[in-house]
Amino acid sequence: MERCLACEAEGSPPPDPSTLLGTLARQALIAEAELTPKPGLVDRRGSGAHTDLSLALMRRSAFAIEPFIRLMAFQSMNEPPSPLLRETLAATGRAAERAMLDATNGSNTHKGAIWTLGLLAAAAGRDELPTTPSLRRDDRPLIRGRDNATRKLNANDIAKTASIIASFEDPYGSAPNAPASAGPTPNAERQTPNALSHGQIVAQKFGVPGARGEAVSGFPHIIEVGLPMLRVRRSAGAPEPIARLDALLAIMARLTDTCLLYRGGRSALETAQQGAAAAMSAGGAGTSRGREELFALDQRLLQLGVSPGGSADLLAGTLFLDTIERQQTHIRPSEIHERDLTPITLHQSRLLVLAP
Repeated sequence: MERCLACEAEGSPPPDPSTLLGTLARQALIAEAELTPKPGLVDRRGSGAHTDLSLALMRRSAFAIEPFIRLMAFQSMNEPPSPLLRETLAATGRAAERAMLDATNGSNTHKGAIWTLGLLAAAAGRDELPTTPSLRRDDRPLIRGRDNATRKLNANDIAKTASIIASFEDPYGSAPNAPASAGPTPNAERQTPNALSHGQIVAQKFGVPGARGEAVSGFPHIIEVGLPMLRVRRSAGAPEPIARLDALLAIMARLTDTCLLYRGGRSALETAQQGAAAAMSAGGAGTSRGREELFALDQRLLQLGVSPGGSADLLAGTLFLDTIERQQTHIRPSEIHERDLTPITLHQSRLLVLAP
């Protein structure tokens, strides 16, 4: 296993699997939030298409929900997927939503991420991580996420286990199973944990899978899109921020993002998908033409007042599973170029596109 100097700088690695999974979930959320420049999303430049969100608020939210992701991982240990486990995890998810709303004064920062990372942590938590002492009571393989040949946790199979858990109904209705809200005025719609989510509303209105459909299908936009793009870019020598940005753009190009549908309808979704595809076709965030397309997409999303929050949640899930599969114990935020920190306004974006 690779030595993690960042972990040593912070102290000893977490002492048990559930604590480590909670820590990785929090770090994945912060790494996603700090990744810059992202189209329409909160990043180090500013609040994107939001009026009530900020990078500081996203960080605070990530810390607030970390204990609940840790608890979901603990609750799933030695437990087969079942309606009872689904009910238990859903109750913890609702508690996580309440903690999130308390920490953010009612803003929906990470509702979808609680669902995505909660499920993935629960699936991974059904077996001990290779970096932690064994807490197993016997030697039976309780998770389908372990590659028997290498004894590593396998992202594909973790996602499959998560899909089984997600397939059971939550007997109490609304679970943390929808993407985080996006758009310019979410303050006007203060969230409550048991309210029908934006993702559920959109899924019913437009007949799209939504976040639950993504989970039940085994997170295909993580397994088949985000992770492969992340690894292809790394293998080609791309800097980590570029690899992560291109993973996000690849997800955006293919995901039916209910955040975009809720705020802007099909036209907003098509704008985001086509713009992300154009950036990738131009070479991605690591090329000048791809960068130009990325900033042009950012401008269009700002004009529409929409944000691809579902794609952001899946990028966090991508970083989470990638770290587990590589047997690392820390997710570092990406370093960025100084020019990427310049706040973008509708009038400034073209200037940024043309910057050397």
